[in-house]
Amino acid sequence: MLQACLNGGRDRAFHPSVPLSPTELADDARSVIEAGAQQLHLHVRDRAGKESLHPDDVASALQAVRASVPGIPVGLSTGWWIPPKGRARQEHIKAWHVLPDYVSINLIEEDSAEVIDLVLAKGIGVEAGLWSAVDAEKFLSHPSAAKCLRVLIELNEQDLPAAEQALRDIQAILDRAGMKLPRLVHGLDRTVWPLYRETLRLGCDARIGLEDGKHLPSGDLAESNAALIRAARALAA
Repeated sequence: MLQACLNGGRDRAFHPSVPLSPTELADDARSVIEAGAQQLHLHVRDRAGKESLHPDDVASALQAVRASVPGIPVGLSTGWWIPPKGRARQEHIKAWHVLPDYVSINLIEEDSAEVIDLVLAKGIGVEAGLWSAVDAEKFLSHPSAAKCLRVLIELNEQDLPAAEQALRDIQAILDRAGMKLPRLVHGLDRTVWPLYRETLRLGCDARIGLEDGKHLPSGDLAESNAALIRAARALAA
């Protein structure tokens, strides 16, 4: 499975094509699905372009995207840093009245177990975000780990050998525990394409998009999220 990560915490200073508004997200979603992506991951924004978990902002984004690409699974971030930040953001999540298909939850965050329980109770799938072996052990200790949708192995190291070692460490812990959930692996900036190739070799799911990096495998600046997805599909072929 190839997921498109449309925006993350990036802004227009990072790349002029980062989609922010519901309309922009909807248009970009259509473009990346046409380019070959199968699922979506996005960070909702408010009217000022700031990240948001407010129920009204979430509803506006999800309704626009689903109208543009009906039937495509759409996931959101629940990052600790998103206003109102920390545990306070759980109140916004509790109040969601239009639900994503899944959310990513970073196990490095101190309330990750609480957020997993909260979203599972609402019928939302969980991508368990693992940044390290410590995160992997923490995830496996959660009573509902096996009920999650997938494991999201997020490698933030910019040194490729270090990122590859982190991947091996996480994989080994999951394997020893017999964890059978699908695994989605991705890098960040300098490691995006080397780790994408490794993901293809391993047969894992992957994600590509402006949240993770703005360059094509050639090193040239990508024109858009769709261009990044097309490049990923070309490598996979």
